[in-house]
Amino acid sequence: MKRLKIILLVLLAVYVLSGVGLYFIQEKFIFMDESLPQDYQFEFATPFEEVRISAQDAASLHALHFKHESPKGLILYYHGNAQSLRRWGKVVQYHYDLGYDVLVMDYRGYGKSRGKRTQQNLLSDALMWYDHAAKSYADDQITVYGRSLGTGMACYVASQRTPLRLMLETPYHDFKALAQRYYPIFPVGWALRFNFKSYEYIQGVSCPIYIYHGTEDEVVPYSHGLKLYKEIQPGQAEMVTIPEGEHKNLVEFKEFRDAVEEVLE
Repeated sequence: MKRLKIILLVLLAVYVLSGVGLYFIQEKFIFMDESLPQDYQFEFATPFEEVRISAQDAASLHALHFKHESPKGLILYYHGNAQSLRRWGKVVQYHYDLGYDVLVMDYRGYGKSRGKRTQQNLLSDALMWYDHAAKSYADDQITVYGRSLGTGMACYVASQRTPLRLMLETPYHDFKALAQRYYPIFPVGWALRFNFKSYEYIQGVSCPIYIYHGTEDEVVPYSHGLKLYKEIQPGQAEMVTIPEGEHKNLVEFKEFRDAVEEVLE
């Protein structure tokens, strides 16, 4: 009996220490960032400008702005959690090729962006990028586009401003539920410092909403996109299901491209 108690105490100690450890290093699991030196030279086949703005706490934020001479409008793109604009600048070429200017930013700690990363800072930064874009584009020219991690920020921005439309690729219902899936034995709700509540933000969105999700998504399960869709008022949103689609390959599916291009025609 004594030996059993000792084993249980050891297991409890390991559990508690693991939970505490996860609390302090959770950023490493959530934000798979790639830092770039400030003099890094981007190379893309299409015209672009580097954009820098300063946040209220003096953090330096960085973005790429791809421009046409006569654009159909602007896609304000909030990217996923991995790497930096070195990669995402290539990803958004698909949207640029549809005739739109694209403004895609790196979050704090990504690429050339710097500053302390908190949930409130990230949401404030996301809104600041919209306001920056609105200096050159009218609201009815701006499409807010979120992918994966960026869908939470995109929902928040669209709830605070009045863009033409909101487009969400592989969105989560809320970040806590997603994190709980990966760490089911820990009290994620108590420990999580980043919980983007897309289902809550989306209640304040007044523009049309388009959701794209693959049935074989192993990172953000299809059930998240479907659950988020059901939170929206009937008639306001369209959910496009991509059979066999995974988390990173939707653009390879004709169903996805046709649906996106129909919206952005």
